[in-house]
Parts: sequence; C-alpha cells; structure tokens
Amino acid sequence: MFRKAKIMTEIKRRSSFQVPSANLNVRPKSDEVIDKISDYVVNKKITSTLAMDTARLCFLDTIGCGLAALQHEQARKIIQPIVPGTVVPNGTKVLGTNLVMDPVDGAFAVGSLIRWLDFNDCWLAAEWGHPSDNLGGILPVADYLTRLSRATGGKEGKIFTVKDILENMVKAHEIQGILALDNSFNKVGLDHVVLVKVATTAVVSRLLGLSKEQINTAVSHAFVDGQSLRTYRHAPNTGSRKSWAAGYAVARAVHLSYLTKNAHIGEIPSVLTAKRWGFYDVLFNGKPFSFKQRSEFDSYVMENILFKISFPAEFHAQTAVEAAIEANKVLKNMNKSYKDIKSVIIKTQKAALEIIDKKGDLYNYADRDHCIQYMIAFPLIYGRLTATDYSDENASNTEINVLRNKMTCEEETTFTTDYYDPKKRSIGNSLVIELEDGTVLDEIRVEYPIGHKFRREEGIPLIWEKFQRHVKEHYGENNEQVEQILSVTKTSDFVDLEIDKFVDMLAQK
Repeated sequence: MFRKAKIMTEIKRRSSFQVPSANLNVRPKSDEVIDKISDYVVNKKITSTLAMDTARLCFLDTIGCGLAALQHEQARKIIQPIVPGTVVPNGTKVLGTNLVMDPVDGAFAVGSLIRWLDFNDCWLAAEWGHPSDNLGGILPVADYLTRLSRATGGKEGKIFTVKDILENMVKAHEIQGILALDNSFNKVGLDHVVLVKVATTAVVSRLLGLSKEQINTAVSHAFVDGQSLRTYRHAPNTGSRKSWAAGYAVARAVHLSYLTKNAHIGEIPSVLTAKRWGFYDVLFNGKPFSFKQRSEFDSYVMENILFKISFPAEFHAQTAVEAAIEANKVLKNMNKSYKDIKSVIIKTQKAALEIIDKKGDLYNYADRDHCIQYMIAFPLIYGRLTATDYSDENASNTEINVLRNKMTCEEETTFTTDYYDPKKRSIGNSLVIELEDGTVLDEIRVEYPIGHKFRREEGIPLIWEKFQRHVKEHYGENNEQVEQILSVTKTSDFVDLEIDKFVDMLAQK
C-alpha cells in the first residue's frame, strides 16, 4: 500500500512539470553586421583619392616585404607545395619565385611571405592587426582569374587591373580595421587573424562574382570557423606560427569563398547572434560587436594606416627603436657606449607591456622581434635594427642579454591615453638612461613613428626607398627585371596595368 502511494505521488509530481517546447526553427535574417559588410563590398564605390594613393604605397610596400622574406630559409620552405613539382594550369604565380599554384595554396604562400618579417603595415585600436595581410588572398585570386579569362577567351574568370587590387585592399582594410576599433579579440584570447579571414572572405567572394547573399554565406562561414588563439604570439610560446598565421587565414578565406561559389554551402544567418551557439556567446563573452567610433564602412582605415618604414619590429616598439638609435648617437658624441649604461627605464603604452615586455631567454627569431628589450638593446649596441639582426648568429652576442637585464618597462599613462585617442593614435615610447658614473641622459621621447599619418610626407620617400631596396636585394642590383619593376611602378598609368602582367614581372626568371 505504501509503495502504491509513493508511485502515485511521483506520477503527480512529474505531471506538474511543464514539458519544454522544441526549439523554434524559424530561419532568421542575416546578422546585421554581416549584412553591412556584404552591402559595403558590393555597393560602395571608393572615391577617396587619399585612400587610393595610400593603397598604392601600401601595395608596393607589401610586395616588397614579401620579396624580402624570401631571404629566409624557413619562409622559402613553408610555401612549397605539399606535392613537389606541382604546377596548376593557369595557376597564380607566387611573387619572387617560380612557383605556380591554385588560388588557395597561392594565398597561403603569398600571405605567409607578406607577414613573415613583421614589416608590413599596421592598425592599432582595441584590436591590433596588419590589414595588408589581406593582399595575400586578393592578389592570387585576381591573378588566377585574370589568367583563366585569357585561357578561356573570357568565358571564365575576369581581367583585373592594379586599380582593382587597390580598391579591394581599401575595402579589406576597412572591414578589418573598423571591426578592430572598439572590439578586442585579444582580451578573449583570440588572434587578430580572425579579422583577416573575415575581410579576405568578403572581398575575394566579390572578386569571384558572388552576389550579396552569397557573400553573406561565405562571411558567415568565416565567423563560424575555428579561430586561432594568440598563444603563439606570447611568452613562453612565441614561435614562427605568428609569421604564417595570416597566410593560413587568407588561404582559409579563399577556400570558403570557392566553396560558396561552387557548392552553395548555405548561409548560417545568425552565426554571430544565435543564443548559446553563436560567436558572441561562445567566443565573445556574450557581447555583440561595438561600433562606437565609426558605424559605417568607407575608406577611413586605409587613409590612416600605419607603415613600418625604418625597422622590422613589432609596431608598439617602433618609436622605442628610433629612440634607441638616437641614444646610440648621443653616447658616441659623449665618447661613451652601451657598456657605460647602468640602467634603462622604458616608458611605454599598456599594449606594449602586454605583448612585448619580456624577461628571460629568447628562443628564436619570433621571440626576439616581439621583445621590446631586445629591440632596444640591439640598436643601443650596434646603432641599427634590421631583419637579420634577430637571427641566432646575431643574437649570440652575450652583451645583448646583459643590457636587457638593465632595463625596466613601465606604463606611461599619457602614451596609453593617446594610443586610444582616435584623433592621435600615437605609439609613444621614451627612454631614460642612467650611466655608471651617475649621469642621467635627457629623456629621449618619440610619440609618432615615421610611418604614422602625422609624418606621412616625411615617410613617403622612405616607403619608396624601402620598396626599391627590397626589389634590388631580391633580384640583384643591375638587372633588367629590377629596372622594369621599378620603372613601371612609378608611372601614373601603373594602376591600369593588368594584374597578371605585373605578377609576371615579379616571378623569378
């Protein structure tokens, strides 16, 4: 009797539960952010002369950085096809080499070369990044489609010019940079190449002739994709992946764009906003993207982009290196040297403390070019900082670590404030050096690197010099190929040149 009563009580209890309703399977509209991106890519015409002129400089600077990377053995190895000797019909040619690849592998190769030396452009906001990384996807796809059009008599593909490349660079810069202004991906542990993947997917999809709805589809897959962690950029795990992460991102973007074109893979309309399963809830602490500084896409980012001109150094340290080279000159004028230094106080921005302030051993090239103490110590000793100065051979000088150990980093709050100020976007650093005899040198303070918009007139001739230097170092000083590249890029009608013809000029003869 007792057992029967107990069973009846349990039945009544269960019957009082409300049966959960099934998930309401109503297909939502595309997320607003993605819809705005695709609308911008399809419908916005770039009318800013400043943006296009800057894009031209950025294009050549980025090409030069890719050529310079080929001096490094690991960079040459990582871009090789998985199957040796693979040649793709009408394939894209990889700059500075004799490799011919499909657009996906070509994107990985070009994207990796562009980024290898950490010498291409930079954007600093809530999220950091290098928008010219997107050229790694834009250039191979446009080159391949142009060659395909020629091979098929215009039945497939399309002829693209340098101007088309520049316009798509402006748009890719804008997408990545505007998303970065108020949204910190690094604070949730994600690497900025998620934005490279998204921006490249959007513009490459348009190069492929996809509609606005198809671009929504491709971009939704870029967001739902597994995203890179920043682990490989920070101590104690800094390594070479930071040099090819953008290459991997643009290759993935090109692949997703082609999957959308060829297989109609279907949009994930609420990929950002879906409860529990969407990007915001899973990866962004439940917060939607913020657009406080700018809510529309235009050409702002390209107009304000930062160039790395003087030093292949992580951008937060550019002004610190400039200050260190000045300090080297001051010491020489005093008949002193780095050996007379007792201590160095590095005043910097908060972002630099989070990314490049390192104590202890440095294990590889990537570790060194992301260590502010190394990037200051080397020019204090030698009066220079070049790409080869991060090599194992050059880093073997024990005096470098002796000097590093005399350094202390601290935040200068005005540098941090001005860093985030949209009217300034400074990247300030200063050095206070005390000598063994008690002398304290005047503080050397540099707030804006030479690649900043505020120093653009000073920087433009140096950008051209940097490009010419990289071209000559790769192909040789007195060379017809060098003369052809340099002469054609200086002409006013360079922008009308069909892109495959320019890529042919860059191929290794």
